[in-house]
Order: sequence, then structure tokens, then C-alpha cells
Amino acid sequence: AITDRGEVNGSVSGGCVESAVIDAALRVLVDAKPIRLHFGVANEEAWEVGLSCGGEIEVFVRVFTRDNLECWREARTREERFCVALVLEGAMTLKGADWSIFESGELLGICSQPDPPPVLREAGISAAAGGKTTIMTLDSDQVQEAFLQVIELPRKLILVGGVHIAIPLATLADTIGFEVIVIDPRRLFGTAERFPAVKKLLQEWPQEAFNKLTLTESTALVMLTHDPKIDDPAIKIALESPSFYIGALGSVKTHQKRLERLTAQGVDPEALKRIHAPVGLNLGASTPEEIALAVLAEIIQVWHQQE
Repeated sequence: AITDRGEVNGSVSGGCVESAVIDAALRVLVDAKPIRLHFGVANEEAWEVGLSCGGEIEVFVRVFTRDNLECWREARTREERFCVALVLEGAMTLKGADWSIFESGELLGICSQPDPPPVLREAGISAAAGGKTTIMTLDSDQVQEAFLQVIELPRKLILVGGVHIAIPLATLADTIGFEVIVIDPRRLFGTAERFPAVKKLLQEWPQEAFNKLTLTESTALVMLTHDPKIDDPAIKIALESPSFYIGALGSVKTHQKRLERLTAQGVDPEALKRIHAPVGLNLGASTPEEIALAVLAEIIQVWHQQE
């Protein structure tokens, strides 16, 4: 993104085509006409901008208004995946227009036009349901080609237990973009001083805390207390959710006892197989920071494996 003051945020290729894209963006800011750029190794212009690493890059440059920004912000506050349907090729009045479309077909706000063409709306609904970003060719006089960008739910990491390992784990997870929530009824552990980067600190028992949270397919949970009074209820709640990752700290022996307790409480043995324990990849970790890295590495691995 580049502002009319020349401020730049983010990147397209990590450096290869940045200057050309910025030049195009500055032109678009003047005349508000979207530009579609293409760079490839066989393209003379590509070599001029430094694209010598192979492959192809296509960039659509358009004005992004305050209304667009507010629309996206509102959509991100909802616990629902949505699709941003952007017109790449079509009628001049629609080129560069976009809409936020939920799987239900609901439109969020008026991002740039009063109402999308029906064919684009259906494509957006389908993309949101399927969860796959794509460029689609459409058989319509109004829209011939559209970029359907699926915006996933924000990834959340819920840590049950504000123990020592949780501190570097919360920091690492925040660094790579997770919304971090810490639950611990023990007030000495779940404090803002120990966890300055987390989104929420809930000094409550899991049964109470989870009533205030929504667990989605973008949620990971890690139980860290070693205390069955805290960890076990949290695990039972997590197993009833679509959360993509459920982990629990403890040795093989500790986990076996945990499984026996939960089975005795009526938890389905098949569901218990969802628990990652001992938690984390086997990196030979020993310090809290190393263990935190191993746990987060496993969470990232599971996230990408499901894709």
C-alpha cells in the first residue's frame, strides 16, 4: 500500500518489482484509474525492475478508500469467513470495484458500489464457502474477470495457564499474527505485566472464560497448567469445538493419566486422539523459550497440513 504522501507499507515480491508497482500506484492516486501489471522472466520490463528469480507476478493497482478500509475492518470483527470480490475486467464503471460477501450471501456495507452483479455475488458466495482464493472468468457483460480473495478468520491462540512457558509462547505467537488469549483463574499468573502482548486476559476458570469466547476452525488451544482442575475442563470444551489444534503440556506418562481421567468422565476415546501431547515438535527443547518455539512450530505445521 502507498499513500498520497508517498508512505509505503508492505511489499509485493520482497524487492523485485517494488519500484515499478510504486510508480504505478502513484499514477493511480492521481487519476483513480486502476492498472493491471504483469511481470515475467521473458518480459523485458521484468528485467528492468529486477525480476530475475523466475516465475510470473501479476499486480492489480487501484485506489483503496477510507470506505474500503472501514468495510474491511467491520468484516474482520465478525467470526465469519468472507470473500472480497474485486472486478479485474468488466464495464468501466465496475473495474476496480469490490464487495465483501459472506457465505450467507450477505453484503457487508457498501465498499464501492451499491450492489454487485448477480454473477459476481454468486461467485463470491461460492469462494467464501470453499475457502479458496482464485481469479475467475465470468460470463457476464458487466464482469468478465474477478479476483475472489477469501479472508479467513483471524487465527487465535488460547493459552490455558499463565505459566512460565506461556510468556515466550504468547510473544512468539503475537509476532507471527495470532490473536493471543490467556486464561488462568490464579490471579498471580494471568497478569498484564506478564503478558503485555495478549489481546485478552481472563482471570477465570475455563468453564466461565469459554462462555465469553468463540472457538472456530482458526483457533488453537494449549493447556499448560499441569492441574487437572484447570486443564481437564478446558480440554473437554475444546474437544467439542472445531478448533484446528488442541495441545496439552506433560510427559507421555502424564498424558496417559489425563486420558484415563477424561475417559472415566465420559469423553469419547476417538475424540481424545485430537489432543497433541506431549505438546510441540520434538526439537530436544529444554528452556521455556525453546519449548515455546517447539509448540508454536507444531501449531503452524498442523495449520498448513489441513490446507
